[in-house]
Amino acid sequence: PRDSMAQYQFAFQENEIKLLTAEIERLKNFGCLGVSPSLEGLRDENAKLKYRLNFLKKSLQEERSKSVKSMININSCLQEIFGAAIQAAYPDLENPPLVVTPSQQPKFGDYQCNSAMGISQILLKTREQKVIPREIAEKIAKNIPANECIEKVEIAGPGFINVHLRKDFVSKQLSSLLINGVQLPAVGKRKKVVVDFSSPNIAKEMHVGHLRSTIIGESMCRLFEFAGHDVLRLNHLGDWGTQFGMLIAHLQDKFPDYLTVSPPIGDLQAFYKESKRRFDTEEEFKKRAYQCVVLLQSKNPDFIKAWNLICDVSRKEFQKIYNCLDITIIERGESFYHEMMKDIVKEFEDKGFVQVDDGRKIVFVPGFPVPLTIMKSDGGYTYDTSDLAALKHRLCEEKGDILIYVVDSGQSVHLQTVFAAGQMIGWYDPKVTRVAHAAFGVVLGEDKKKFKTRSGDTVRLIDLLEEGLKRAMDKLKDKERDKVLTPEELKAAQTSVAFGCIKYADLSHNRLNDYVFSFDKMLDDRGNTAAYLLYAFTRIRAIARLANIDEQMLRKAAREEVLVLDHEKEWKLGKCILRFPEILQKILEDLLLHTLCDYLYELATTFTEFYDSCYCVEKDRQTGQIVKVNMWRLLLCEATATVMAKGFDILGIKPVQKM
Repeated sequence: PRDSMAQYQFAFQENEIKLLTAEIERLKNFGCLGVSPSLEGLRDENAKLKYRLNFLKKSLQEERSKSVKSMININSCLQEIFGAAIQAAYPDLENPPLVVTPSQQPKFGDYQCNSAMGISQILLKTREQKVIPREIAEKIAKNIPANECIEKVEIAGPGFINVHLRKDFVSKQLSSLLINGVQLPAVGKRKKVVVDFSSPNIAKEMHVGHLRSTIIGESMCRLFEFAGHDVLRLNHLGDWGTQFGMLIAHLQDKFPDYLTVSPPIGDLQAFYKESKRRFDTEEEFKKRAYQCVVLLQSKNPDFIKAWNLICDVSRKEFQKIYNCLDITIIERGESFYHEMMKDIVKEFEDKGFVQVDDGRKIVFVPGFPVPLTIMKSDGGYTYDTSDLAALKHRLCEEKGDILIYVVDSGQSVHLQTVFAAGQMIGWYDPKVTRVAHAAFGVVLGEDKKKFKTRSGDTVRLIDLLEEGLKRAMDKLKDKERDKVLTPEELKAAQTSVAFGCIKYADLSHNRLNDYVFSFDKMLDDRGNTAAYLLYAFTRIRAIARLANIDEQMLRKAAREEVLVLDHEKEWKLGKCILRFPEILQKILEDLLLHTLCDYLYELATTFTEFYDSCYCVEKDRQTGQIVKVNMWRLLLCEATATVMAKGFDILGIKPVQKM
């Protein structure tokens, strides 16, 4: 069975091909393939139809090819099967509950359909029919259509339907994975996804608070790209506003020849603090700072150059961190939207949404007590205005189908108000376009308070990354890895462990919760940590290498060998590997990446159970010589490593071959 979305798409395209073919025949009958000038329009129409027909045929072939090569979402397949069974058993029931989940224990099969209890409640409420769930489950089971994945079903307890998968089906899917690689099922229409993440402020250093948005946002982008969508990664920098007045005024005083000689601003954080101190204590400086803002906003060339100089210093510092963490992002700060803000205010005024309050222009959004201020009493714009301008641009110019804002939970009310205002003015329909706030909690120190230095300052992100590198090297040397790895391999392992552990520690926690930052815990090679998973991965990759089985031999075996899944641990591992697409599908819906971390840890521990119970390579106990290679088990190792590698890639973690 194919995923229902892909199936509907194929059916739609096939139907359109039939209609277009019929239309071409109709035009032929009108003589449009002749040479009469009066029929030129018909010939053009015919050419367009033929082009569209060829395009559709090619598109259909590509989708079919991808469908054959892609992994199957077994949960979706079972939902399709049980959906058909429920429809056949209760044809008059509207929107019956469809609940299919993996079984928690092997004795209850591989999956469970738990719809019978919900249907029983509906029948009682809507028809006053009292039917026990077990009877409903039996009726559903009798109506299960012919399929290639279910071996048998059993009714258990009050009405659970336990599903046992066919071993040849699972074996075939694993072979397909090994031959074609990890590919998700077709997603239907390719969507434009806009992700707003990281978003530090110019002239301020990135601190630990920016870590979560940067890591979570990058991982979400990678997931949506892997799912086949077109992703736009945006860095909504704080690069405009009143703070630039004081920075430019301070720049003029400290480096008066800045227009001809590039100022050596080494420590921008100290430069910012100096200008802020002067702004707060020197009245004359404060007045000049406000004048600088006016001149900057009026696009005075000298002030634009000063602004660019300050922005460039920040950009270079930000890029060092993005390079360390392997982040790809496009800068599109608040300044990008400045010219659009006047039109935003006018649009809200024209539609009658603006009220004037003490000189300010405000917009009340139904359901939100605090209004948006779209223009200050002095005629200046606010964060509300720039966020509305950004929202409109992403919806109307970028044509985003899905907009995701990876911003801390403290901004939740503000963002929900902005989204609701966009909906109110008619920029988007939430039934068609998804606009989501992927909120996250704060990073805590081991004292469970906001993570700060001993002096009480915010932890600089670059210091945190350097500390991670140092600790990772210490850990590797404690394990005496420096004695067995080359200097290059040791350096690669250090970087992989340091940055992998920092990312995984964040992503493995539910983003909605605060989390405690602890180097000791994240570098522990036991439990659900990147250190454990990276080590497990290198160990799995080494099994075939130590058995002298190269990549070419594995590829050949994948095409020729049948994966035997007779041992219970082989069976458990095979099913766990194939759950990957349904895990990713869930994350595409709820944007909770810790689910992927939990799955990778489960996969690694399931592999350990398999490896401890099933010999992949059998050796002579006296000589240590290889006696037998169980190739189907090596293929299970390879399938595990392939899925783990893709999981790491989505999380932005780089594994190494040797550790």
